[in-house]
Amino acid sequence: MLDFSKYLKYSKPGPRYTSYPTALEFSSSYEYDEYIKKIETQDSSRPLSLYFHLPFCRNACYFCGCNVVFTSKEDKMLRYMEYLKKELEILSSHLDCKREVIQMHFGGGTPTFFSAAQLKDIIQNIKSYFPNFVEDAEISCEIDPRHIDEDQMRVMSEAGFNRVSFGIQDFNEKVQIAVHRVQPYDITKEAMDLARKYNMVSVNTDLIYGLPYQTLETFKETLSLALTLNPDRFAVFNYAHVPWMKKTMRKIDETTLPRPDEKLEIMQYTIDFLTSNGYKMIGMDHFAKPEDELFKAIKKGELHRNFQGYTTKGGADLIGVGLTSIGEGIDSYNQNFKVMSSYEEAIDAGKLPFERGVVLNEDDLIRQYVIMELMSNFKLDIKRFNSLFDVEFKTYFADAIEALKPFAEEELLTMDDEHIECSETGTLLIRNIAMPFDAYMKKHASNKKTFSKTV
Repeated sequence: MLDFSKYLKYSKPGPRYTSYPTALEFSSSYEYDEYIKKIETQDSSRPLSLYFHLPFCRNACYFCGCNVVFTSKEDKMLRYMEYLKKELEILSSHLDCKREVIQMHFGGGTPTFFSAAQLKDIIQNIKSYFPNFVEDAEISCEIDPRHIDEDQMRVMSEAGFNRVSFGIQDFNEKVQIAVHRVQPYDITKEAMDLARKYNMVSVNTDLIYGLPYQTLETFKETLSLALTLNPDRFAVFNYAHVPWMKKTMRKIDETTLPRPDEKLEIMQYTIDFLTSNGYKMIGMDHFAKPEDELFKAIKKGELHRNFQGYTTKGGADLIGVGLTSIGEGIDSYNQNFKVMSSYEEAIDAGKLPFERGVVLNEDDLIRQYVIMELMSNFKLDIKRFNSLFDVEFKTYFADAIEALKPFAEEELLTMDDEHIECSETGTLLIRNIAMPFDAYMKKHASNKKTFSKTV
């Protein structure tokens, strides 16, 4: 049973750990030539995971934390397509593109803001450079139900896309108006029905709690409506209000946001509602049907986490293509330019649009392993850690172990010589539990405008 009486006091700013070190540690001190050497010397036996950022949206959703370009002009999109082609051409001169591809994801923005013909052109170009998609590759796309038609879905299906995620956020009209995203239930249902018509293996939905004017009663209605859509997975995210980072969030009246205790009630009800309706909880924000591979992976301790979220596809080098995209190698992260003019200038000069990143030292790699194991599988096998690294866990992490004792005393985790394992309540505080292992937290601790709150 979840014990929420132990939960609220842990509300504090903290990373989401889609990477370690986090993007705050990316810098220009990781230079272009070193980055090129990294990708040229990657192990060709390792498979690839591809991420393509398609950044365009017609209008701003005020809650959105993504890197987005707002436009209604098709010439901007056509121009971006040409630069994607040029980027792939340059990339192919440095990377062994004949390696197996086990995962590809289109993120945004709104990827389906591109027409069916444009999507087909983008996909064909990608596959001309990356010909070796494995048979069971996970090929996915984020979709705004307001911007999808049958021709687009047919193109994706024919290209092998098998997972789609539909942004809902909330079905309440007052909430939708407040966040500048009016999306009636019928539009969402039509889009999800279309995905099933074209044999998408996994049809998923995203909800957000903590938005303006949300109450427990209104979110109950949203959950009930969402359940009728029968998604394979639910992602239910805690809204991260960071107006100092995202200007569009400044349009939200903070007095209309639910209080932390109200958010807690919403989360508690969400967990009870979804688990009582056949979904299994996977970590801090995902729910899946018992037959879903995410659930099977976490049971085996084989779930992974990267910039694309939770995945069963581990052991791959992530290649980020497009504006602001992030890539990940065995011991490095790299990010493309966030400003379109800088992105284009680099490509025009015959270079990849690399702006910044970080090369991991030995301590980073040790801490990355621990944090990602905790974030993905909510437990750590200490004996396995000791066999992988030339350090002794209890000695190396004496300060972190001390910091975790209050969590153990409150039964949020168990800790002995062989394992650290979160309780059911502890999984919801996994960001807090991972933070003592983060060597960079001290320098950010005094700045309350660095991370979103964990609760």
